[in-house]
Amino acid sequence: MKKFDVVALGELLIDFTENGTSGQGNPIYEANPGGAPCNVLAMLTKLGRKTAFIGKVGRDIFGNRLKTTLNEVGIDTSNLVMDDEVRTTLAFVETFADGDRDFSFYRNPGADMMLREEEVDLAMVKDTQIFHFGTLSMTHEGVRNATKKAIAAAKEAGAVISFDPNLREPLWKSLDDAREQVSYGLSQCDVLKISDNEIQWFTGEEDFDAGIAKLRQQYDISLIMLSMGKDGSRAYYKDLCVEVKPFLQENTIETTGAGDTFGGCCLHYVLENGLHNLNKENLTEMLTFANAAASIITTRKGALRVMPEKAEVLKLIEQF
Repeated sequence: MKKFDVVALGELLIDFTENGTSGQGNPIYEANPGGAPCNVLAMLTKLGRKTAFIGKVGRDIFGNRLKTTLNEVGIDTSNLVMDDEVRTTLAFVETFADGDRDFSFYRNPGADMMLREEEVDLAMVKDTQIFHFGTLSMTHEGVRNATKKAIAAAKEAGAVISFDPNLREPLWKSLDDAREQVSYGLSQCDVLKISDNEIQWFTGEEDFDAGIAKLRQQYDISLIMLSMGKDGSRAYYKDLCVEVKPFLQENTIETTGAGDTFGGCCLHYVLENGLHNLNKENLTEMLTFANAAASIITTRKGALRVMPEKAEVLKLIEQF
């Protein structure tokens, strides 16, 4: 038995999300702990999984708060490095009327991109069932090397490799660089969570099924989950394609963390059922639970601290 169910490497930052206006009419921002890999871990932890995070924050107000937050929600922080020189990465999130959002990052540099190879605890990486990563730890050479070293160690130890591109265009020198690193991630992973806009961008195919088919011709990925926002989600496994409708709620306020919540739930299902001999009923059950959990998080500000309990998710499914 491995010590951890899921270990993730990547960014941990503060999402400043709009939360009302001041008396002068200025937007008020709430400092929410965030970062896609940790959001995934937070959902998994809520579902009873043992998780750990590998990354770097600044030894500053925000970095200290982030470490405290991870400890509070139950994510192991023994390989969270504190940087004395570089400040914690910040992201300001603009929310639109339909709940979608845009990001402005303060990361030039930010602590998360300063993680070095020698700072990665390979013993931790080798002691997990699933290793999860995204592309924000692939934007710059140093942290990219650290990520690739961790992936290699995890694969050598027999871990399932999980990848979520989580493309953030402003953080890349060019989209050609982004494409190269996404391609690397696709070549390494067993489980892929990808969004509708990402599959269209990467493959050039407007039709999702055509895009996934194009992807599978080039990469050997056991399970692919496609998140489609208000249109629900799909899972692709061997010759199966299963689609499940979303749980749309009137009190949706923002979508930050919804994809991460969805992805965390899917990894929980993989831990329970493995990647062999899945059928249509399995995939439908996985997507239904993941869609419901993602729906709940869209009704809350932030994500990492407010992931839903299993009972909440099951209750929503029952109501629908």
